[in-house]
Amino acid sequence: MARVLVIDDEPRIRAVVGAALRDDVDAVHEAPTAAEGLALAAVLRPDLIVLDIGLPDRDGLSVCRELRQWTTVPIVVLSARHAEEEKATLLDAGADDYVTKPFGERELRARVRAQLRRARMHPPTEEGPLVLGDLMIDVTRRSVLRDGAAVHLTPTEWGLLVALVTNAGKTLTHRQLFRAVWGDVHGDAHQYLRVYIAHLRRKIEQDPVTPRYLITEPGVGYRLETSG
Repeated sequence: MARVLVIDDEPRIRAVVGAALRDDVDAVHEAPTAAEGLALAAVLRPDLIVLDIGLPDRDGLSVCRELRQWTTVPIVVLSARHAEEEKATLLDAGADDYVTKPFGERELRARVRAQLRRARMHPPTEEGPLVLGDLMIDVTRRSVLRDGAAVHLTPTEWGLLVALVTNAGKTLTHRQLFRAVWGDVHGDAHQYLRVYIAHLRRKIEQDPVTPRYLITEPGVGYRLETSG
């Protein structure tokens, strides 16, 4: 169980979110403005924050960036903006997930549970190998096994996989992944990632055409799925 802070200026939305999460968390705290939300976040130290992007006193995007300066708490953004570029910007700012309005309660609950579950996970480097069905990824030993057989990865493929494993369950944007693997060099992130994700899928997925682990978020990035 956990404590959740909902930062949203609409009382109706706060009530809907609170009711939706009632069975999954211990307490839901509310803040109608960015200023109150930031203050409550510092005092309460919640386990997860649901953040509206359209706050009256301050843009939610800047609130997200400020939170990320001192906390790693999962942030799920509520947004009425559907553009893929907007979603990528939110994730680049430090949000862990986003839910577009109007949203279904079941979807919101599932996304919040996923973020809380991920937050409780220890990084694979401390916990040991990550086992996903027939796949075992050991970051410390720098090895990948599929059905017990060693999988050879190039340094670039390995770097890409490690970036996804250490953020398992979280969608990483094209920009985040590109920087993690290639650094601050210039290049077509979409094209590079499309090629290397395809290589990885051929090596670790049973069916690369219908991937089970390396999931594409269209227009946004990629995610290593751990709950399948």
